[in-house]
Amino acid sequence: MNCLILAAGLGSRLRGISDSKPLTPVGGVPLIEHVIRRAAKGGATRIVVVTGHAAERVEAYLAELQSRLALPLGWERVDDWTRPNGYSVLAGAAVLNGNYLLSMCDHVFDPAILHGLRAEAPAGVTLAVDRKLGGPLLDLDDATKVQVAPDGGIAAIGKTLAVYNAIDTGLFLATPALAEAIRADIAAGGSGSLSEGVQRLADAGRARTMDVGSAAWIDVDSPAMLALAERLVASDSLTGSAA
Repeated sequence: MNCLILAAGLGSRLRGISDSKPLTPVGGVPLIEHVIRRAAKGGATRIVVVTGHAAERVEAYLAELQSRLALPLGWERVDDWTRPNGYSVLAGAAVLNGNYLLSMCDHVFDPAILHGLRAEAPAGVTLAVDRKLGGPLLDLDDATKVQVAPDGGIAAIGKTLAVYNAIDTGLFLATPALAEAIRADIAAGGSGSLSEGVQRLADAGRARTMDVGSAAWIDVDSPAMLALAERLVASDSLTGSAA
């Protein structure tokens, strides 16, 4: 199955440590390599990375990684990486056919999550969610929250939700309907964010969830989370370590 990885943004919260989030080392290995290796272990047979900020450096690393790992790995640049991440989805989805896995470049995860998503019956989009709302691996101030309906559908999604019962892991099983929803949001005057596209599908009853259960993941989006990810990788506490 194809996998799309979004790696275009600035990564402002890590700027004091690294000027390229995808190339930020975790245990001596750039974040983007951790994600690519885990995507492959999760069943991705072709990987496309969307680049933007520091694109030349990221793409040069991807070219080296492609040769070293002998993976079917490609990349696409988004026209304006300062726009919301839905534009990155559009750039990557344009070169993919059919359904695909979707990941962020700064989420290090147990590949079992992707295996679970691959086994799901495709809806418009299926989001892997974490119902564990406490613990050191979560930065709730920055996390995207999800209100999951009793039937497992997404009722609402966003960073500022006051009422929620799950956290967005940044891992999806997407169909072409996701890009269509993002384009519709932009056409209606919306920002074109991934979350707004998912909310449109949710409003149409086409956004589902999959609970990750005990599977671990971490959003490496701040110095504190980077330090924690370093310890997790060193101790192989995330199943399927990229080391």
